[in-house]
Amino acid sequence: MNKSPDLKGLDILLFENDYSSLKNIESDLKSIGADVYTADTFGQAVGILHRTHIEVIIAGIELVDEQCIEMIKEYKALHPDALFYVLAGQEYDSVESSQESVRLVVDDYIKKPLDIIRFARMVETSVGRPEAAGTSLTVIDPLIAKVKPYFIFRSPVMRRTLYHLPQIASSDQAVLITGETGTGKELIARAIHVLSRRSSGPFIPINCGAIPESLIEGELFGHEKGAFTGAVSARKGKFEMADKGTIFLDEIGDMPLNLQVRLLRVLEEGSLYRLGGETLVPVNVRVIAASNVDLQKAVDDSLFRDDLYYRLNVLRLNLPPLRERIEDIPLLAVHFLERAFAEMGWPVPYPNLSQETIYLLERCPWKGNVRELRNLMTRVATLLPRNTGRIFPFHILPHIDEAVSAVPEIDREPGKEGVFIPSGTKLSDVEEMLIHETLKQTNGNKTKAASLLGISLRNLRRKLNK
Repeated sequence: MNKSPDLKGLDILLFENDYSSLKNIESDLKSIGADVYTADTFGQAVGILHRTHIEVIIAGIELVDEQCIEMIKEYKALHPDALFYVLAGQEYDSVESSQESVRLVVDDYIKKPLDIIRFARMVETSVGRPEAAGTSLTVIDPLIAKVKPYFIFRSPVMRRTLYHLPQIASSDQAVLITGETGTGKELIARAIHVLSRRSSGPFIPINCGAIPESLIEGELFGHEKGAFTGAVSARKGKFEMADKGTIFLDEIGDMPLNLQVRLLRVLEEGSLYRLGGETLVPVNVRVIAASNVDLQKAVDDSLFRDDLYYRLNVLRLNLPPLRERIEDIPLLAVHFLERAFAEMGWPVPYPNLSQETIYLLERCPWKGNVRELRNLMTRVATLLPRNTGRIFPFHILPHIDEAVSAVPEIDREPGKEGVFIPSGTKLSDVEEMLIHETLKQTNGNKTKAASLLGISLRNLRRKLNK
């Protein structure tokens, strides 16, 4: 159980002209031990700061004018450890009108009504250490120190997930990585390769769902000269390219059934025939497969071969979604920010995240998982004003809103029509009509159509081939 916050002995100045708000916050702060001084005019605030060593200043945004800012600047020059918080509207609705000078001295913006427990914890971690108002990458789980470029975490769920990673990497058995899109399955695969005895060999990734069905066999196994029209020379496939290394088969659930048979044979025999070839080619390859769909269900639905499933599912890692890794969000956010700032040539030290911004990030749904967080932080870094020292909620809210409210492009096409289904239509015919209408709207893009229909690409192909 978390210890209750305690601000005993901390001197706080509350500068607020909303009497009701002032009294409520004063009472709450005193209830957890703080010594509270209140002011509702500039003169009263100046007098208190001259007489008392104040460690935390809280000011209502309506009172934060240029005169107030100069007061805060002068006070912070004398007391660098002092913290300055601005009470914003309920949804930061008044923040955008605040002067740029405010943003240069404020430690954070906090919403009304003040969540006293959360605010107290914010102060506990920051008082006397202004740099702690953001976060840093110094807290890295020792388990992943060797693969720091790949993993940043401190959450118990990730510790449990990756606890056996070193042993998995040292083995040469097949690995199946499962998890939602954007959880980092390829990063896990690369880390396994880096930690394995095959680390000096190649790591070859291939997305089985992104290659047309007519081409994927040649991509995997290669072809001989003249094997088909346009095959003007022999070409190695991904398996040969991965010899003495690792091949990563992403979205393995989208692999056609007829190709699954060939893959199983290669895994069992350690050799293959190129398309159009008659010579057996030996390959020494470790296979790591990944899927964001339930392969066991795919087996039950006759969409995936059970023998191949059991051949791949020797060692298993299931990656949790980001919403179950709340403790990792600050570390990941700062990592992606710093990487973006470095790529853009920003001077160090880079702008950091305020505590309120971190709180906001921790409560986002992150349907796109780590990939969505990475993209958000890259957008924020790219569009951030160059004189920014700290990133506040209003810096990221427009981009979060954009991500959360984004709808597929198909839904925004003007004049898009629905599907008219006469009463009495057979259910099988309704399904066929819906599939063909969706394919029409996506210009024949089956991957996008499958996503919009909420089914796997393989399932869509099966329905089309009926």
